[in-house]
Amino acid sequence: MAQPTLIRRLPRHRPRLLDLFCCQGGAAKGYTDAGFDVTGVDLHPQPRYPYRFIQADALAFVLAHGAGFDFIHASPPCQHDSDCQRIQGNTHPDLIAPTRTALEATGRPWVIENVRGAVPKLRGPVMLCGPMFGVNTYRHRYFEPGGGFTLPQPEHPAHVVPQAKMGRPVPPGQYGQFVGNFSGVDLARKVMGVPWMNRDGIRECIPPAYTKHIGRHALTQLTPALGVAA
Repeated sequence: MAQPTLIRRLPRHRPRLLDLFCCQGGAAKGYTDAGFDVTGVDLHPQPRYPYRFIQADALAFVLAHGAGFDFIHASPPCQHDSDCQRIQGNTHPDLIAPTRTALEATGRPWVIENVRGAVPKLRGPVMLCGPMFGVNTYRHRYFEPGGGFTLPQPEHPAHVVPQAKMGRPVPPGQYGQFVGNFSGVDLARKVMGVPWMNRDGIRECIPPAYTKHIGRHALTQLTPALGVAA
């Protein structure tokens, strides 16, 4: 009688993603859900970051190590192009062009994320909005694809749900803005899908649904080179 053969099933390879200027990990959660193994890099300590984290200068790190990753996401600080910071008269460095230059040097596919004020500096950006993915907030974020990666522009649903005033509690039937010193951290965690974050992380984060969408497109385009199922 033949004896059963023991089959050892090895875990499927998860492509490696580098998450630059990672903050508390909203982008990382979406990419992980899409199927990536994520490493985050930020100049400042990020004790709430839920994945592998390296404290380092993001641009120096990507120039030294970026070619070793399969896909790179970069969210250079948006304060330079933020309406709120401009109104307050605050000044911040503009890192979009240096980030693009560093990403192009890696030879890897990538995406740069930023806010509406940065659109004139982004090349062919794709805009993502909460209702595109069932997220109950209008948080427009813009994504410049590069390094051979392409991203189609989804249809933009009309904004039919009223939006609560900035900083005010969110009434039933309205969407919150969750920026600045907003009210309702617990609600924001639920709406955005980031239960581990505090207010500081939420006010700047990308809803993970956005990067899960991007990650799935990236995996589809990476599959022939990696030899893995998307």
